[in-house]
Amino acid sequence: MTARLERVLGVESAARPAPRTRSRARFRVQKTLLVAFLASAAAVAEASRIEELCDIRGVRPNQLIGYGLVVGLNGTGDSGQARFTVQSTAAMLRRLGATIDPTTIQTKNAAAVVVTATLPPFANPGTRIDVAVSSLGNARSLQGGTLVQTPLHGADREVYAVAQGPLLLGGFSAEGGSGSGVQNNHVTVGRVPAGAIVERRVAAPALNRDLLVFTLRDPNFVTAQRIVDTINAHVAPNISQAVDSGTIRMRVPPEYRGQQVGLIANVQMLSVTPNAPARVVIDERSGTIVLGTHVRISEVAIAQGGLTVEIRESFAVSQPNPFGEGTTEVVPESEVRAEAATGSLQRLQGSANLADVVTALNALGARPRDLVAIFQALRTAGALQAEIELQ
Repeated sequence: MTARLERVLGVESAARPAPRTRSRARFRVQKTLLVAFLASAAAVAEASRIEELCDIRGVRPNQLIGYGLVVGLNGTGDSGQARFTVQSTAAMLRRLGATIDPTTIQTKNAAAVVVTATLPPFANPGTRIDVAVSSLGNARSLQGGTLVQTPLHGADREVYAVAQGPLLLGGFSAEGGSGSGVQNNHVTVGRVPAGAIVERRVAAPALNRDLLVFTLRDPNFVTAQRIVDTINAHVAPNISQAVDSGTIRMRVPPEYRGQQVGLIANVQMLSVTPNAPARVVIDERSGTIVLGTHVRISEVAIAQGGLTVEIRESFAVSQPNPFGEGTTEVVPESEVRAEAATGSLQRLQGSANLADVVTALNALGARPRDLVAIFQALRTAGALQAEIELQ
């Protein structure tokens, strides 16, 4: 590996016979080039492709939804209380040429479901897409079921795909005659891989225009300007400009007229380092805290302590004296104890990077839920250079 690295860097091995001073010079050159090589590799690793940062205006997926039936269940389908399942079964049989009184239908082997799918942009008729199937009634399990032909509608109520096929569940369930059973994961939600066939193409914007518009998924002025500078440097000078923090306009060069697909492909493969805002995300319900890479803490002193209140209930029997007129009573006795954890005042020095922030906070020995209050207090005191987002 050393010889390969030397060939890449274009430096001869220091192990070859040479004067001592020249060997040291070569070693220093190798070390300098190796550090530069690793630094450039780290910079490239932090960069993202424009394809991951931007979308082309008008090129977007569409959501589809449908109502259908899953049949072939082993007695785990909807019960008689789900009347829409009975009506749907009777309507399906009527379309197939069998007229049956709905009151005579038992639907234990069928279940009403909602079918959802995402139609990708530029999907042509005949393209297969995955669908998700979710129980709508009171079915206990969709294991072993088959989705019958279900039209999938768009927001305009037009049919864009038709789904059908056996369900694939990520779990299972088994029940005994006494009511005991075992279940792994959700058994009322499944998928049909490649189970829907696209029947209609969604109208998409034409790409043979002289102007393309890119929209940032996370609008940011710094990221938008970096993308503009990268496009202008690799495609053509002054070919793109940022309209705002989330919109970039790019003119199609004359040599790419009629070849907009190739131009978009080349632009999307360019690498840009996005600007990550300094943000602390706090989920108080689960006690989860996520720190961004640019979070900084100024020099501050923190004292953190907790108060624990413990209440114990016990019962004693009050017995009257002999020959007394009293009655035996059960008297509750409560014992309340409060304990305050001692928290000394600790000084946290200013942090230069995320690792220093984590080290400084770990020095407090606080639990995740305690850190929620600490971060909010740091923000109020002006010692936290970051935005707090509560979820």
